[in-house]
Amino acid sequence: MSGQVERTAVIDMGSNSWRLVVYGWQPGGWWKLVDEIREAVRIGERMGDELTLKPEPMQRALRAAAVFAAFCSTSGVEDVRAVATSAIRDARNRDELLGAIRERTALDVRVLSGEEEARYDWLAVANSTTLSDGFGLDVGGGSVQALRLRGRRLADAVSLPLGAVRVTEAFLPADDVKRKHADALREHVAGELEALGWLSGGGRLVGVGGTIRNLATAALKRAGHPDTGVQGYVLARDALDDLVDELASRPAAKRGSIPGIKPDRGDVILGGALVVQTVMEVGGFDGVELTRFGLREGVFLERFLGGDEPLTPDVRRDAVDRLAGWFRPDRRHDRHVARLSLELLDGLEAAGLAEPSAADRELLEAACQLHDIGTAIDYDDHHKHSRYLILSAGLPGFSPRELLLVALVARWHRKGDPDISELGEIALEGDPQRLDLLAGIVRMAEQFERSRDGAIRSVRVEAGEHGVRLNAEAPGDATVPLWAAKRNAGLLERALGREVEVVGA
Repeated sequence: MSGQVERTAVIDMGSNSWRLVVYGWQPGGWWKLVDEIREAVRIGERMGDELTLKPEPMQRALRAAAVFAAFCSTSGVEDVRAVATSAIRDARNRDELLGAIRERTALDVRVLSGEEEARYDWLAVANSTTLSDGFGLDVGGGSVQALRLRGRRLADAVSLPLGAVRVTEAFLPADDVKRKHADALREHVAGELEALGWLSGGGRLVGVGGTIRNLATAALKRAGHPDTGVQGYVLARDALDDLVDELASRPAAKRGSIPGIKPDRGDVILGGALVVQTVMEVGGFDGVELTRFGLREGVFLERFLGGDEPLTPDVRRDAVDRLAGWFRPDRRHDRHVARLSLELLDGLEAAGLAEPSAADRELLEAACQLHDIGTAIDYDDHHKHSRYLILSAGLPGFSPRELLLVALVARWHRKGDPDISELGEIALEGDPQRLDLLAGIVRMAEQFERSRDGAIRSVRVEAGEHGVRLNAEAPGDATVPLWAAKRNAGLLERALGREVEVVGA
């Protein structure tokens, strides 16, 4: 990671939890989360209809603000952006709290309007998913932000007082939630949503925020899916219905013990789940797609991307470039491997030896750009490290299945027989063959670039009756790459069911 690295801190003073996140970034390059502190402040606790912040939550808030400010000061983070949302926005005595925070910590807190909060949620959705036309939903502690996107732009947005803490306190008793309580909550939420007039018709719905992430994590663990995180996972309506039933069967104190549910959200998670469930029912949605991005990323991306509409041009390409940039400041080798790999794939298709889709081509290029990031840990077993880093960091815009395929192609780019079993139930028909083909291609391209000098400029594919000839164009000395490629053709041979001959041209 060469060049100057800057840091920006975002403090999110939500109705349920407060969070300080620090992003490291290079101007015009990559960015990533580098530190985080979370505190369950529950500032909106017992505000009620009088909309007054109570003394105990205010004391918790002052303590958390002091810790956050001290962290930024002692760690040298000067660019600090503190924002407050629903509970503080609505509180009649918010100036008392904000004045005390300013006096004790020097933090200048910006209270977001509902429209501003929704805009930051839009930036999170539009920069972390491929959603162009559809809807977004952020269930916070005090409010819900509902969004409609058209052509990636924000077409409609509204902030509604339906957050998990608020509806829980208004409708759900702590220990014995009966059907009548849940039905009353659903009826209230449905009335608010139907009045909008535009949250309907189904399509894609993207979920933002800790409530929906917790629900998705719990559903993933219940289903036994591969542990790739919630990014890109679709929480199906029937899975949410099952989870709501389980949450409702337990007293509030026991809900946090469900795997995937944070203990400090246990008492309000059912209320949030019922809101999400009602949105899906009213809007006609079959599921909600998850993103790890949220309001904090929206605030940061406004700083990082700049402009009136801070949108990255291509979410998937940006995700790959960003991850590669963290670990590979010099990407010439990776880009040459990618170019040779795509040339091989195109040549095999032209020769009638493969029928790749556009998605296969994109997965292949992503795996090429990331296949060597594991060398940042150690050269030995770096293919295994690459797999781990890809899965751990994630790739916004890619589905869990696609993420695993990219990681596995990178994992098998050096040696061994690819194993598709890690995909489990999310594998599609043809994925074993797909993994063999893509990994076989990257393995050959890696060997053609074995000398790291671009000696092999291009590769031309010729199909014979029983075999395949790869003609490697090399104006100079290509002894090393030709030797290496001939020794590593076995996987591609298995994928094609033909012998592979490597010759210099």
